[in-house]
Amino acid sequence: MTTETSPTGLRERKKRVVRANLSAIALRHALERGVAQVRVEDIAAEADVSPRTFNNYFPSKEAAIVGSATIRAERFCELIDAQPPGQALHDALRAAALALFEEEPDRDWIARARLVRAEPALFAEAAKADVAIERRVALHIGRRAGADPATCLAPRLAAATVVAAIHAAVEFWLDAERRTLAAAIDEAMAQFRIADIAAGGWKDDRGDG
Repeated sequence: MTTETSPTGLRERKKRVVRANLSAIALRHALERGVAQVRVEDIAAEADVSPRTFNNYFPSKEAAIVGSATIRAERFCELIDAQPPGQALHDALRAAALALFEEEPDRDWIARARLVRAEPALFAEAAKADVAIERRVALHIGRRAGADPATCLAPRLAAATVVAAIHAAVEFWLDAERRTLAAAIDEAMAQFRIADIAAGGWKDDRGDG
């Protein structure tokens, strides 16, 4: 039985659907009413779940409003895993980032991004989420390279670098709005190169000279 059809796989997919729905409702309430007026009880009621169930998915309304970032990070990790095994790490991360933003963000995504920049509480929550996102990405990079992020720094540095590059591209795109987000991310990833990782750390690409 595959993961997709196993009870565990089905449960995880259902949880993702509930989490995404709660996040979408929280964001809409924040845009319509303002963050200060958003109530967990209202989000839960509209999603047809109890406040306790809401708290199983998000510790606060702020976490729910920015929750789509974590959902997108999960997809990014899946795309990293889907890259060919022999592909250079930087090329794999670049391909995964471009696939993640293959379709231009919709109005809700743009509205959330702008709201996070304007609201200090949401900005702080997004920064907290980024720490968890980097750890998750590092795990998948480490799994790909055979290097444990718990004992090897390289996967963590690679994760922090690619996440920072995506953030920079998104910020530039939001300010400029002169190109597609995918083009901005592609340009950002072209400005540097993440070295491949050996089991014990970075591969030495300097040669013998």
